[in-house]
Amino acid sequence: MSNYYKRNLSLAGVDFSNKSIEDLRLLVRQILDSKIHGISFSPYIEGQGPGTQIGEAQIRERLSFIQPYTHWVRSFSCTEGHEQIPAIAAENGLKTMVGVWLDADLEQNEKELANAIDIAQAGNAGILAVGNEVLLRGDLNEDQLIDYINRAKAAAPGIDVGYVDAYFEFVDHPRVTAACDVILANCYPFWEGCPADHALLYMKDMYRRAVAAANGKKVIISETGWPNVGTAEGGAVPSLENAIKYFINTCQWAEEEGIEIFYFSSFDETWKVDAEGDVGAYWGIWDKDGNPKYV
Repeated sequence: MSNYYKRNLSLAGVDFSNKSIEDLRLLVRQILDSKIHGISFSPYIEGQGPGTQIGEAQIRERLSFIQPYTHWVRSFSCTEGHEQIPAIAAENGLKTMVGVWLDADLEQNEKELANAIDIAQAGNAGILAVGNEVLLRGDLNEDQLIDYINRAKAAAPGIDVGYVDAYFEFVDHPRVTAACDVILANCYPFWEGCPADHALLYMKDMYRRAVAAANGKKVIISETGWPNVGTAEGGAVPSLENAIKYFINTCQWAEEEGIEIFYFSSFDETWKVDAEGDVGAYWGIWDKDGNPKYV
């Protein structure tokens, strides 16, 4: 990490009052060149989304954009070609938090879990993330989710197995928290309408609530980010400047406190507007074509 970067970041957050957009872009470049801990990775290109079969060449091409700037990637599924991501990432010196997509389709869930176990047994899973926000969505109940977690743990001894959900779900579901080896908490000040100026403090509180619920288990922030375009969510306003500042503050805090964060996300993804509205398409550090947005 450069001395300039160290000098200009503090635990309270960066003082942005005298920094131009060019200064902010320079800080982003220095952070990325130093490598962030992790980033969410979906290999989709424009016109694709869940249900699209993804090929090896496309995964390699999309991964090449982010490989120089991160130590880990987080995948979201183990079917439709996504099961190839961990091995390809490993070839490129990256570790993978392997996402096992679970929902109300129990037959598909079995395929996801079986492929995830194969990946882990092949040595390509740094962490198994069994389920993503299934409690928040109401797709599965506690007993069903815990069964999937326990089956993964039994089949992949020595691999940390966790579950991804909003930070408060680990407070509300202590049985699920107890079943996990590691707590994978999504922390989004944006989606709770927090103004950008207070977002870092709010994320710290989210994280600390998850830590309190974890009872000594490791807590990783599995998703956080800020969109640069779209409709405001309460006091949370999407803009390029707000997105850049949030990225800098997040990375600074993670560096100073030794917190592992998977930033959301690698690329803009148009398909997400169906569930999230217009902001859903603009969470990437790179745009849909792989062009860097913040530097």
